[in-house]
Amino acid sequence: MTLCSDLLQHVQKATGQRLRNPRVSSVGGGDINAAYRVQSDDVDWFVKTNRASLAAMFAAEAAGLRELGALNEVRVPKVIYHGQCCGQAYLVLEYIALSGLSGDSAGLFGAQLARLHRKAQPYFGWPIDNTIGSTPQHNQRHDDWVSFWQQQRLGKQLEFAADNGYSGNLQRKGEKLMEKIPAFFSGYRPHSSLLHGDLWGGNASADREGNPVMYDPACYYGDREADIAMTELFGGFGADFYAAYHAEYALDAGYKTRKTLYNLYHILNHLNLFGGGYRHQAENMMDRLLAE
Repeated sequence: MTLCSDLLQHVQKATGQRLRNPRVSSVGGGDINAAYRVQSDDVDWFVKTNRASLAAMFAAEAAGLRELGALNEVRVPKVIYHGQCCGQAYLVLEYIALSGLSGDSAGLFGAQLARLHRKAQPYFGWPIDNTIGSTPQHNQRHDDWVSFWQQQRLGKQLEFAADNGYSGNLQRKGEKLMEKIPAFFSGYRPHSSLLHGDLWGGNASADREGNPVMYDPACYYGDREADIAMTELFGGFGADFYAAYHAEYALDAGYKTRKTLYNLYHILNHLNLFGGGYRHQAENMMDRLLAE
């Protein structure tokens, strides 16, 4: 797939930035979008495209990146522009050359993320709905975190699973767990933080100077434990990251149990996105939580 030349003309006109001698190369690694690097004498852009019906997804991602950037704790790519052209939706960001997080950069990321999480937000939810992957993520405002997690997170994924034909034990266990969720928050009342929302290892790296960078957010205001739980789901960020985070903002002891509750949301989302291979894992997580 190639990047439509009219799209580049569209962005130039909208931003007033002229591309002199543009060079376009495809960038791999994403499951949802096509991605490209656009270089010229004056700019270096990262461009994501998808079908036009997903324009709101890119608009919400741009909003999340701007809000994360405004808090000035962890570097995120600057938003250049987003819109529709050539029958496609697109998002243009600054291009950042990335390398893996390790050692000092991982520790710095842990401390920066903790400081981001310390900044309290006014409610649970977010001003707009967005997506987790390409799945709708509903962010209706709640003043109570438990009801938000029941209704806007696990409840929605279970509804999507039912619509996708996943019934039986998955739904029965899910219904039982939904009733039990308040028990996991006995004695624990989280404040609301701005969350990245999809913070697995593929969505954070370091720039050439070793500064942490995070990207591809699915932002909302919620319990910081949900972000930290996601960092552990697919391999984790290493001991330096967790040591620095805990030194800056220690987690509650009950996190060790609640992280399974938070990661169940993502496993159910993977079930809905990628198919039945995740059903057994989701049901096992429900069994462990119900046993608690």
